[in-house]
Amino acid sequence: MEHTHISPLELQDNLIKIIGKDYMLVTAGTMQQNNCLTASWGGMGFMWNKPVACIVIRPQRYTKEFIDREEFFTLSFFDESYKKIFAFCGSKSGRDVNKVKECGLTTFETKNGSVAYTEARLILECKKLYAAPFEKDGFICKDLLGNYENGDFHTQYISEITDCMIK
Repeated sequence: MEHTHISPLELQDNLIKIIGKDYMLVTAGTMQQNNCLTASWGGMGFMWNKPVACIVIRPQRYTKEFIDREEFFTLSFFDESYKKIFAFCGSKSGRDVNKVKECGLTTFETKNGSVAYTEARLILECKKLYAAPFEKDGFICKDLLGNYENGDFHTQYISEITDCMIK
């Protein structure tokens, strides 16, 4: 089944649920060299007169190298039958294993040269607009600093959702 392109304004999903509870794969790179990671932190909204996605990536994650290098990346959401891929992609490094091959996923190239998955039920292609690391002094709620005991603060990426593809 092919994906249909829709406007981000037409999304019907509960975005808080699908990011925080169902998870997503963040993928960056080219068809020749790419990597994905499982993410459950992020958000969607409207900023700078654009539909945006906000993701956060820890500095040691291999996928961060690809996100920093490329202009676009994808967020992919799958139905329940693919739940096992989130555990695998969240526990293995792309430095050590080819996650796509191990999970049996099929990649395709988007119109902007990003990597997406045929099996995903929803794909958001995103163009980076802003990136900055979280900083200790920026936390008003100091209880949240418990997420950063090693000092490995995430980098946040605010990106325009340039394409939505649904099955």
